[in-house]
Parts: sequence; structure tokens; C-alpha cells
Amino acid sequence: MTELTERFTRAVDYARVAHAAQVRKGSGIPYLYHLLGVASLVIEFRGNEDQAIAGLLHDTLEDCGAHHEPIIRKEFGDTVADIVLACTDGTAEGKGEHTTPEAKKRDWLARKHAYLAHLTQASGQVLLVSGCDKLHNARAIVQDLEDPAVGTKVFERFTGDREGTLSYYQSLCEIFLQRETASAPVLDAVVARMHDLAGETQRMALHARA
Repeated sequence: MTELTERFTRAVDYARVAHAAQVRKGSGIPYLYHLLGVASLVIEFRGNEDQAIAGLLHDTLEDCGAHHEPIIRKEFGDTVADIVLACTDGTAEGKGEHTTPEAKKRDWLARKHAYLAHLTQASGQVLLVSGCDKLHNARAIVQDLEDPAVGTKVFERFTGDREGTLSYYQSLCEIFLQRETASAPVLDAVVARMHDLAGETQRMALHARA
């Protein structure tokens, strides 16, 4: 059983304040919803408190700025900070340097390719948190794909667009399955549903290239 202490409570509040002005893409839902969801999945897949806290804070550097890293390290310890760093594929400052759609797309592709390569060597602690993050995101995409009011328009929210997003999630599945991450079979099923809703031929083509 994962034992949660006051550190977890403090991390919830830290995440709430850090992401206070942010909402999930395409909705007015506070971003904290995603962070709580990832932490809950970490606990569901038997992660420890450090991993659960990292789940709460995994997007802090990416969405709120690199200056949070030393604060997280001081407040929650090296293990948490190291997992957060390992789950970060770019900081808010770095993303902000790219202003045109073309530059943003090039940066997105470079960051995602680097992150996928990183996951092949990442520790089990990092893989669990990252896998739970991707699972929660994938479920949100599927939920929108199943909504007649949204459907495939959901991919317009993402820099990688439809093809890039589907390809990225397929690659994530393959790595998590190879690394035997606890959440991998569930993620694979969700991503299969994502491909079915977006177009069966896309998933078949990706498997053919694998």
C-alpha cells in the first residue's frame, strides 16, 4: 500500500498554485485535474509517495518554468526532482523561443524524438510516472474523439496534429511495452481505441513501420 504523508498534501497545494492560471486544452477544466489524475494512476499502479508527488509536479517545469526545479528539490527531495526532470521534454522558457507554427512543429518533433530515446534508458521509477501521464492524456483524447461535438477536431489542439500525435502515442506504447511498465497494457488498449476512432489505417501503417 502506498503511504501518503503531509508531503503529498503540500505537493497538491504546490501544483495548485503553480498551475493556477492554466486549463486543459480545449476546455475550461483547471489543469490540476490532470495532475491529480496522474498521481492517482501512479498510486493505482503501486507507485510510492515520491512517484505520486512527481506525478503531481511532472509538468511544473514544462508549463511553469525551470525556476521551479531547485524549489521542488528543496521542498520534496532529490528523488522527486530527478523524476520530474526526467519526465520533462522541454521547459516553458524553451518552448517560448519558438513563435511561428513551423518553428513550433520542428521543436515539437525534436523534443518528442529525444524524449522517446530517453525513455528507452529511463529508470523504472521514471517510466511509471511517465506512463501514467501518457495514459491520462490518451484517455482524454479518446473521450473527445468519442464526443460528436469534438471528434477528430481534437487533433487541431496539438502541435503534432493528427498524424504526429497518433505516431507519438504508438511509439510510446511500444517503448512502455518493451520496458514492461505496469501501465503499458492499459495504455496500449486506449491508444488502439484512439487509432480506431481516428482511422484504422493509421494504426496499421504505424505497425507496418515498427
